[in-house]
Amino acid sequence: MTPNFDYPTNKDLLAPVVFRSDFNNGEPITATQAWSLFFTAGKEDKVLGFEPELGRFFTNLLIAAGVTGTVWALIFSNFA
Repeated sequence: MTPNFDYPTNKDLLAPVVFRSDFNNGEPITATQAWSLFFTAGKEDKVLGFEPELGRFFTNLLIAAGVTGTVWALIFSNFA
């Protein structure tokens, strides 16, 4: 049985995007790219698109969750 496909022997084919030679050329990444890399476990940096609003949304959501947890702990630590 012979396979009907031929993958090129490229070391970047299965590597995470941050380890590819053409990733970002040393430039800083945006918040949207960072969240995209986080959600895809480093496989793709353009899944969420190029708009900065989505990156800001997830960053503010993370900050809000941290502040809410801290305030919750401070308020209800006196009742235990």
